[in-house]
Amino acid sequence: MRKNKVAIIKFAILVMAAVSGAPSQARAQAEKAAYPVMAPVDQYLMPDQNAEIALARTGAPPSISDGAEVMVLSRTGFTTAVKGTNGFLCVVERSWGAMTDDPEFWNPKIRSPICFNPAAAKTFAPIFLMKTRLVLAGRSRAQILAQTSEALDKKELPALEPGSMCYMMSKQQYLNDRDVHWHPHVMIFVSGDAGKSWGANVEGSPIIAANDPEERVTIMMVPVWKWSDGTPGPALVH
Repeated sequence: MRKNKVAIIKFAILVMAAVSGAPSQARAQAEKAAYPVMAPVDQYLMPDQNAEIALARTGAPPSISDGAEVMVLSRTGFTTAVKGTNGFLCVVERSWGAMTDDPEFWNPKIRSPICFNPAAAKTFAPIFLMKTRLVLAGRSRAQILAQTSEALDKKELPALEPGSMCYMMSKQQYLNDRDVHWHPHVMIFVSGDAGKSWGANVEGSPIIAANDPEERVTIMMVPVWKWSDGTPGPALVH
């Protein structure tokens, strides 16, 4: 998921906390106590498939999401509900999109509309889709990490394609209990620990980086100023 003197660095640390689970120790303990195990599956499902499709499309502007493939969550994993025409993929990400040690890994309230571009749809989204199948098969966090790591080691999951990125611009997003709607942003996926080479997380830089060693990428986040529906996003706090 996921502070310096300037607003963008304050903003960066909020994102890094959201993505990589880096709240204060007391807050982490409270969150860990709140979501120690997986909730009943029904709490992660959306009963109205059309509502889930509509929510997934809010991840990106309509000029992108209207032509995207849309997948919805079932009891066994994500399935295609709408075939796309432009190579993009929109889903409503659930809590296990985070790393396995995130305190909100089992938070059933999380609904994060996300639209992957064609490169990410082919080479990054498969990790999340695999984690989803493992979650719904009843695997533990440790087992999920072990099996996804093994799949990456054996190249059963595709290598990340250059240019992989996604949109997270939904005004309706629920990213976590701390930040909820947070801010519209785009994310770029880069292999390895690449934050420093991008000049991320330094004063004056618009790029926020969170290293995700479990998925073997650095997530580069860039805030944008409008939600996907064209309305203004929240102002950064100075």
